[in-house]
Amino acid sequence: MEASLQALDRALGVAFEDPELRRAALTHRSYAFENSLGVTNERLEFLGDSVLGVVVTDMAYRTYPDMSEGMLAKLRAAIVNMIALADVARSLGLGEIVLLGKGEEQSGGRDKASILADALEAIFGAVYLDLGLGVTSELIERLFRPRMEAYVRGEGERDYKTMLQELASRSLRSMPDYRIEEEGPDHQKEFTAIVFLGGEAQGSGKGRSKKEAEQQAAREAYLRLQAVPSDG
Repeated sequence: MEASLQALDRALGVAFEDPELRRAALTHRSYAFENSLGVTNERLEFLGDSVLGVVVTDMAYRTYPDMSEGMLAKLRAAIVNMIALADVARSLGLGEIVLLGKGEEQSGGRDKASILADALEAIFGAVYLDLGLGVTSELIERLFRPRMEAYVRGEGERDYKTMLQELASRSLRSMPDYRIEEEGPDHQKEFTAIVFLGGEAQGSGKGRSKKEAEQQAAREAYLRLQAVPSDG
C-alpha cells in the first residue's frame, strides 16, 4: 500500500505533508463502514469539487478570452463531468489504491466511474488543505489543460445530452425523452437508457449509472440525427 501511495504522489507531482489527508481522500464510505472508521472521503470530495470548478473556470476564462459565457459553461461541463474525471483517475491509478469495502470490491468498484471521480475530487480537496491553492491549481491545470484544448479542437468526450437537446430543439422542435431500465442486484446494477424523439426511439446506451447510460444513448441519437440530410 505504501509503495502505491508513493507512486500516486509521483503521478500527481506532489508530496503530501500530511499523509492522513491523502489516506482520507482514498477512503470510500464502504471501507469506513466495514472498519468502523469515522472518516470517509466525502467531505474532501465536496471541497475538491468546488476547487476543481473554480480552477477549471479560471483556466477556461483566461485561455479563451473570445469565448461566450454559454460556450465557457459547455466547456467546463465537458471537462469536469463524471466520465472525464473517472478517466483522469484511471490514468493516475486511483482505482488500484482506493480503499473499498468487500461488497464494492466484489462488484467492480475499482473501475466504477462514480467512485473514481469522487476519489479524484477528494484528492484535490486534500491537496488544497495540505499544500494550498497554488499547488492544487498547478496540479489541476497539468491534468486538465490537455483535455480542455482537445475539446476545443473537437476531440475527446462531449456532453451529448446537451448537444442532442439543442439539435432536437432546433431541427425537430422536440425534446429528448429518456426511459431507463435497470437490472442486477443493488451493488452491481446496470442501467439501459433509450432516448425517444417525437415518440420514436433514436438511441440506446448502457452504463453503471443512469447518467452514463443516458450519455451513451444521447451520443447514438445525436450521431444518427447528424447523418440525416437537412431539408434546408
